[in-house]
Amino acid sequence: MRIVLVGPPGAGKGTQATRLAEKLRVPHISTGDLFRANISRQTELGKLAKSYMDAGNLVPDEVTIAMAKDRMEQPDAERGFLLDGFPRNVSQAEALDELLTTEGIKLDAVLDLEAPEEEVVKRIAGRRICRNDSAHVFHVTYKKPATDAVCDVCGGELYQRDDDSEETVRTRLEVYHTQTEPIIDYYKAQGLVVTIEAMGPVDEVTGRALAALKREGDDQ
Repeated sequence: MRIVLVGPPGAGKGTQATRLAEKLRVPHISTGDLFRANISRQTELGKLAKSYMDAGNLVPDEVTIAMAKDRMEQPDAERGFLLDGFPRNVSQAEALDELLTTEGIKLDAVLDLEAPEEEVVKRIAGRRICRNDSAHVFHVTYKKPATDAVCDVCGGELYQRDDDSEETVRTRLEVYHTQTEPIIDYYKAQGLVVTIEAMGPVDEVTGRALAALKREGDDQ
């Protein structure tokens, strides 16, 4: 299957993308991973992207699209892929359509993870990270440490990242609403959008997504 995964910050896209890609046996292609891989390998696209990033500018759509095209042409993506973080706006969605049409393939579904805005803010703003090991993550509501501000695993100090502050989260949500959310209507016009309730245990959300994708596949 060829799937685009969308949803607001805090909806669990990264977690669900990894799980769904494994279940569907297709590569998980995320914008962040594309940038990191190209910059690490010092490809021409990576060097170009880094020049924009180092200058504090957004990487142009054409660079992101070229990276995605290169990744989707790799052998492991022949039977499908799951795109996470791309397309990020309508112009990228149009470019993706053009690219896929050129290759004689099409998307099977656009999976829209839906979560209430206030819950998204609560999820992200409540996160606390261990200064000793960022893999140790707690939450002021859902996963409280035994001792306030102290990591249960190693005793390190727990802190809130700057980009997890409520103000920053709301800014990120506004960017999502203005730039990324319009692609949902774009793909709805093509009959591709499958909306999934992103609240609840991770396993349940994955199960809902797989069931919805199966129904979508059966209907086609």
